[in-house]
Amino acid sequence: MAQQALPRRDARLGRAFGADRSVQGVVLLLPGGQAVSTRRRSSRAAAATLPLARRLTRAGAGEALAAHVVHYRYRGWNGPAAHPVRDAEWALEQVVRRYGDVPVCLAGWDMGARAALRAAGHPAVVSVLALAPWLPAGPGDGAPEPVEQLAGRTVLLVHGTDDEHTAPELSYHLAARAKKVNPDVCRFEVHTDGHALRQHRTEVVALAENFVVGSLCDRDFARPLADALAAPPPLGLRMPLAAGFGRALRP
Repeated sequence: MAQQALPRRDARLGRAFGADRSVQGVVLLLPGGQAVSTRRRSSRAAAATLPLARRLTRAGAGEALAAHVVHYRYRGWNGPAAHPVRDAEWALEQVVRRYGDVPVCLAGWDMGARAALRAAGHPAVVSVLALAPWLPAGPGDGAPEPVEQLAGRTVLLVHGTDDEHTAPELSYHLAARAKKVNPDVCRFEVHTDGHALRQHRTEVVALAENFVVGSLCDRDFARPLADALAAPPPLGLRMPLAAGFGRALRP
């Protein structure tokens, strides 16, 4: 039986948040999705990234940061096609055309976190933020997730220990493999939190803000983040996210 042709759709770069000219750095936000689906992108998943986009650009206002949400062609990863990865790579090219040679952070959640990690090899990418990444569960899912493309990037993974949708141990094992090819990898565990990271959202957002602005604007990382990056495995890959993180960073 002939394979059914996919609907013809185009990826889209959402409107810019933050700086609209003289941009010095860009955050591309990659929403979550489904393992298999050729339905249209989820407007709800894209909308869930907007508060983080606004928070990051406010924090980087003095550094002229811009943020865009990537709107996928399809809702699913769809096996070897890895559609969100291709869409992220397309979006990176759009950023280069629009803003020139500026550093980019890929920030993704769930399926978008996996896409961010995969697309990190683009020369514009300097950092990757992977929140509750959805990753293949084992050998039956194909070849191991690649990590070579993360070399030379600063990488932060964040995962709730009670996540029942995407396994925390899988992100730990990926981080451990990535640490062997790139020392600038760390991972924080959010104890008792689930997939949506709602219980400790304030701390997670503060950590994301510190990481993104620090990596794009050459600012110092907060001490816990700097310690996690410097620590050898497994310490820097099982760093607990302390309650109240971010309060001490406020002026």
